[in-house]
Amino acid sequence: MSELPPALRFRSGRYQMFVVGASAFIIAVFIFWPPFDVLDKAHAIGYAICHQLPARTIHINNHPLPLCARCTGIYLGTLMTLAGLTLSRRYYMVGFPPTYIMVLLVTFIALMGIDGINSYLSFFPKAPHLYEPQNWLRLTTGTLHGLAISMIVFPVINGGLWRSNYLKNEPIIKNFKELLPFLAGAIVIIFGTLAAEHVWPNPIWLYTLTLLSALGVLLMLSMVNTMLVIIVTRREGCALTWRDLAGPAIIGLALTLLMIEGMGWLRATLSGVAHLPF
Repeated sequence: MSELPPALRFRSGRYQMFVVGASAFIIAVFIFWPPFDVLDKAHAIGYAICHQLPARTIHINNHPLPLCARCTGIYLGTLMTLAGLTLSRRYYMVGFPPTYIMVLLVTFIALMGIDGINSYLSFFPKAPHLYEPQNWLRLTTGTLHGLAISMIVFPVINGGLWRSNYLKNEPIIKNFKELLPFLAGAIVIIFGTLAAEHVWPNPIWLYTLTLLSALGVLLMLSMVNTMLVIIVTRREGCALTWRDLAGPAIIGLALTLLMIEGMGWLRATLSGVAHLPF
């Protein structure tokens, strides 16, 4: 009887099945453990990774989103880009975009860095800064950053997941025409979020943006943890189907939820015991 490939052994081994089962239990506990309200659950996720300063957070119907304006843009931009690349079946492509598009993507990342530094300097009254920070700028640069970093990381992740004979040495974005739908998506995120705050402050938009931004956090962190699981178990480049990734993905999501709970607990402890402004 021939030996099963590593990716298939992951599904069949008793130890691996136990780990996947334990991970599924952690996920279930997180879902069914208080807080039970969807908004409160999303805010608990945001509390672990974002400062959530009211002045730097977008409010809808007087309710703050779970992430600050910049983080909202980052994770909504990430979610939109990863979903678009996956739905357009680019998950076997391992080539980076052409140089001129890479320059544009790096520029997006740099713009968020500049706006972030300028915004941070505004905490200090006497510190010089280039311009007055605004939430719409935080949201815009964050969204473009999320788009850019996703497009740069996506081919790297593809190369680490799939069997080499499945991979295509093609750029995930071949030209500016293929980039345009993602830029349009970024514009929809930016103007849609600002409109939800100032023009149509409907509870539907509050719940939609809250859930999508929290989902973006879970997706981004889970992708990183899933790759770590694959590397630690030495299963890089072993996946034949999406089913082969189910086990590592469940473990990665469980690790993400444990990280979120741990970081939230640490922040609350430091804030309450040391009285530090975290």
